[in-house]
Amino acid sequence: QVQLVESGGGLVQAGGSLRLSCAASGNIFSIVAMGWYRRAPGKQRELVATIGIRGSTNYADSVKGRFTISREPAKNTIYLQMNSLKPEDTAVYYCNGAGSWQTDWGQGTQVTVSS
Repeated sequence: QVQLVESGGGLVQAGGSLRLSCAASGNIFSIVAMGWYRRAPGKQRELVATIGIRGSTNYADSVKGRFTISREPAKNTIYLQMNSLKPEDTAVYYCNGAGSWQTDWGQGTQVTVSS
């Protein structure tokens, strides 16, 4: 089973930037659409960005223009570049499939944005 490991989170001030990484144990990014999700305290997990098999991207309205999803298939890694961070972006961020395929959820990476 493919395993996903997220990293790159941390504590940042509002307006700052972070770059998250998601490393997969197998070469899947060329065959499945992938997404970044987040779960804020007391809220359900939400999908914030997706990247399709051919590289097309989509974003939730709340992050559009601030976040950028990308991938590096040779490293079995996808990224989430987060700019102009806001306190409401505070959450645990996860990656997983964004279509019919998903694997077990990883531990995620905590992002905390202070005001």
